[in-house]
Amino acid sequence: MKKLIISCIVFAILATSCLSLTSLKSNTVIKPNDSFVLGNNEHGSFTATLKNVSTNDLTVYLAPIKGGTHSPQVIKPKQSVFVKVDRNTALVVSNKSNEITSVDLKVVGDTGLSMGYQNLK
Repeated sequence: MKKLIISCIVFAILATSCLSLTSLKSNTVIKPNDSFVLGNNEHGSFTATLKNVSTNDLTVYLAPIKGGTHSPQVIKPKQSVFVKVDRNTALVVSNKSNEITSVDLKVVGDTGLSMGYQNLK
């Protein structure tokens, strides 16, 4: 019985530590008239919680790596949104203002994602 309890505890610790490997948190700064692009590469699905921690609106949309865009959302200052992102689809956060903006990101799922910036002009 003692071995069973110890085995369960060890399994729970290992399972919990593996779950933390599939998530990431960051605060991302986006320059004026620029976009932050997350996942513009081949990858599995993931979810993202975004919180606009700036004073300007941000626009978020999905961009499959084979082309096109869909599902745009405007995130107001201090607002949070939850986005499900399909495999091989990028999450784009655009700053159309003339000021630097900032967004808190929490990503769960496939975290083997490319990260980069793209000028809106």
